[in-house]
Amino acid sequence: MNDSFLRQFDGYDTVAGQKEAAQKLGAGLADQRAMTRQYVNRFHPKEISLTVARCIEETPTTRTLRLVPTDLPLPPFLAGQYTAVTVTVDGVRTGRPLSISSAPNQIAYWDLTVRRVAGGLVSNYLMDRVKAGDTLTCSGPAGNFYVNPLVHDKTIVAVAGGSGVTPFMSMIRRIVDFGLDNSVFLFYGNRDLTDVIFHDELTRIAQSNPNIRYIPVIENPPKGYTGRTGYIGADVIKNEIGDISKKTFFLCGPQAMYDFCLPQLEKLGVPKRKIRREMYGTPLAITGYPGWPSAVKEGDTVSVKVRGKKTVTAPATTPLLTTLEKSGITVPFLCRSGECSMCRVKLLAGTVYQPPGTPVRKSDTQFGYVHSCVSFPIEDIEILL
Repeated sequence: MNDSFLRQFDGYDTVAGQKEAAQKLGAGLADQRAMTRQYVNRFHPKEISLTVARCIEETPTTRTLRLVPTDLPLPPFLAGQYTAVTVTVDGVRTGRPLSISSAPNQIAYWDLTVRRVAGGLVSNYLMDRVKAGDTLTCSGPAGNFYVNPLVHDKTIVAVAGGSGVTPFMSMIRRIVDFGLDNSVFLFYGNRDLTDVIFHDELTRIAQSNPNIRYIPVIENPPKGYTGRTGYIGADVIKNEIGDISKKTFFLCGPQAMYDFCLPQLEKLGVPKRKIRREMYGTPLAITGYPGWPSAVKEGDTVSVKVRGKKTVTAPATTPLLTTLEKSGITVPFLCRSGECSMCRVKLLAGTVYQPPGTPVRKSDTQFGYVHSCVSFPIEDIEILL
């Protein structure tokens, strides 16, 4: 617009003076804004590029990928947090959250410990095809599964199953490295003794640190095994920890472990506020969950229309996020367990099933958003990304 025309308006000189002052002030703050952005990116990066320095074979089904930074320094994390690893497997861009098993005081590298999952797209890729020298894209540290000294007791009762031991390994390594006065009872359940991750290291730590108690529990013990066997029941826990007071309970493992162990803790009288449970991936065998419509069977398919993009055919028992990824549609994600809400999409039409307890925000429900990682399309739907 012509400046001479604007000058005819009352108050032009005042507004022009204020604009000039604001521009000068903004120029003075530019360096500060850049510095603030630099610090935010340093401590909370959206993603970082890491190089695989070593592949450590832990058990026949488990390996640890030791990752070092390729450009920026590693951001700090709290023991128990995870990073979301993004990969492209056979043309499908996807990923999984993996707990960081190294200690947070170790700033030279991150250890990500992976266990093979039968038919697992990402786990098999990381187990079989990733090698030293490869580069992986990871998110910044995320998750709330860590010990808060202002809220939690100094004595932690950790219940782990399978690869669920990884966040506890980070916690224990931190306690040992810093000589902290925290105590840990680690109950670690596995089917076979040969597949116990970190068994030798945990045994050594427990032998030299009286505040770390390591209790492996084996379902199918070898002949002559003298340790704990079966399942991590109330009697096993009670015999080891005694009084349940002044103890906070942390659980991390597959859904079957939660289904068994949570009632056992209730049997012991552990208050719910004293129990922390880590989210552990997309639910398996979804048709057996409470509220699943009996008319929808394994193998049924529906139509998913993505407004402005395409319409795809989706298996009803497959998470919506997985279907979108396999169709070449990129959706942001972190936890893939229904907790972080990064993968939410707006449901415009149709119905999806979300397992009971999925932590959807009230505002998301009000405005029709669902978490695509734990949403199962049980009829034809339309969504907006």
